[in-house]
Amino acid sequence: MAKSADPARRTAPATPLPSRRQVLGTTAATGLALAAGGVTCTATAADLTPLGTYDVVVIGAGAAGMTAALTAAKQGLTTVVVEKAPTFGGSAARSGAGIWIPNNQVILAAGVPDTPAKAAAYLAAVVGSDVPAARQSAFLSHGPDMISFVMANSPLRFRWMEGYSDYYPELPGGLPGGRSIEPDQFDGNLLGAELAHLNPPYMQVPSGMVVFSADYKWLALSAVSVKGAAVATECLARGTKAALLGQTPLTMGQSLAAGLRKGLLDAGVPVWLNTPLTDLYVESGAVTGAVVTRNGASGLVRARRAVVVGSGGFEHNAAMRAQYQQQPIGTDWTVGAKENTGDGIRAGAAVGGALGLMDDAWWGPAIPLPDQPYFCLAERTLPGGLIVNAAGARFVNEGAPYSDVVHTMYRRNPTDPDIPAWLIVDQNYRDRYLFKDVVPTFPFPDNWYSSGAACKSWTLDSLAGSIGVPAAALRSTVDRFNSAALKGTDSDFHRGDSAYDHYYTDPSVFPNSCLAPLWLPPYYAFRIVPGDLGTKGGLVTDARARVLRADGSVIQGLYAAGNASSAVMGHSYAGAGSTIGPAMTFGYIAARDIAGVL
Repeated sequence: MAKSADPARRTAPATPLPSRRQVLGTTAATGLALAAGGVTCTATAADLTPLGTYDVVVIGAGAAGMTAALTAAKQGLTTVVVEKAPTFGGSAARSGAGIWIPNNQVILAAGVPDTPAKAAAYLAAVVGSDVPAARQSAFLSHGPDMISFVMANSPLRFRWMEGYSDYYPELPGGLPGGRSIEPDQFDGNLLGAELAHLNPPYMQVPSGMVVFSADYKWLALSAVSVKGAAVATECLARGTKAALLGQTPLTMGQSLAAGLRKGLLDAGVPVWLNTPLTDLYVESGAVTGAVVTRNGASGLVRARRAVVVGSGGFEHNAAMRAQYQQQPIGTDWTVGAKENTGDGIRAGAAVGGALGLMDDAWWGPAIPLPDQPYFCLAERTLPGGLIVNAAGARFVNEGAPYSDVVHTMYRRNPTDPDIPAWLIVDQNYRDRYLFKDVVPTFPFPDNWYSSGAACKSWTLDSLAGSIGVPAAALRSTVDRFNSAALKGTDSDFHRGDSAYDHYYTDPSVFPNSCLAPLWLPPYYAFRIVPGDLGTKGGLVTDARARVLRADGSVIQGLYAAGNASSAVMGHSYAGAGSTIGPAMTFGYIAARDIAGVL
């Protein structure tokens, strides 16, 4: 694939992580299912409680599953969604809900200069040979239609995330202004009693405000930026208006999940919560149903046409992560939905499905706070901060796409990865910028320090001692960084060379909005570990979202989408929403293929 000038950053998509076994055949896959807690279905229909027959059975009520179910229903197919959790929405409901879909009607109406040729060139450059061209083409061809379909068949509306650059805008076809969209404001009252079953967000919106993902860039700067203050005022005004109208305003992942659920309600599609998948049911070599646990009993829900697996990844399955992913790794660094333990992946593997990309995830640097990990976006890229390893040295462009930063943490020295790393900032940084939900100048919670997630010292030498790095090396690193910041050029890691690097930064800082020196004590250090939004490995599918065996043959009656399938992004990440955009698109593709209208 094409690469830019920054080798520490741009080569990341080209080289796979050390693989544990990327593609499994039937025998090995069944062994995986057994080792990870799944079982191969040996029960007959007579052993199972009959739970009804539908044309399509969808596993998982996340973005992929609900889009697939809505599409199937609108094609006249009787459809049911079975969901393991007591809530709907999955990881999508917890997220910022960026959606990366080139050439969709929302961005074209906003004047984004996208074309199919640009999008194809860009995706090919980002993904390379990791994913067949036919799957890339299917995503690009059907993504815009999926967005139009969702808007026509649910209350969901979308907004362009203006200025949120593609992650590699310098590659052929890349757009510095970005292609990502996010859900518009949605009134949760439209769901009625179902609103109580919506999976809560990863981070609560500030009380009294209505905040979109694109607003956070400016909210982080509200203490030092006129525009930041104006955006904060606008968020508060939206919240006030919604309160006066008696609305329950939802944005980001909450809006996306609620809007899709409302579409299913209007289409008459039942969603069975608290109904985990235990197996796929096979007759004459075809998947014809799902074995689930419902109301405490094992039952069979039959599928006349197909089962669509949209049950998410395996980020909360310690055994699978240990088997397939590089150490150190853990289930307590992910922000994915806690129910994502690879159930659909194991069930698909048990009936012969091949697996791919099992070594990878939708990575991002995270701070392991006591209550839950915090996925760093703006905090690591704002000027006045740098990341160091155990040697007290920088090793990465802190402003690079978050997945690349973690790939570098693992790859730079595979036998001794840069984990944990440390984000170092000073009091000047703290006086200027929001950090997570802690406003500038305010103290961090005591348990951040007592847990070891954060340290604070009045000298760099003392800080170095607290985090276990060589004091002289840390001082030297900060001195070199400060010199680069004053010049505005990072010759070591090229921070600021890409348009993407400047998104979560401070435009009032010159000559480079990404760089500012550290000079005002006290100094702070935040522990950085390889967090993720979910895993990206799973069942291998074709351009029609059909699950394939290791020999490339199709498993009749079985489809997969979202993080239960091997990602169309391969080992890379094209832009904000590269998880949800393809998840929804391949859910849509699966349902249309089942209906015979693809």
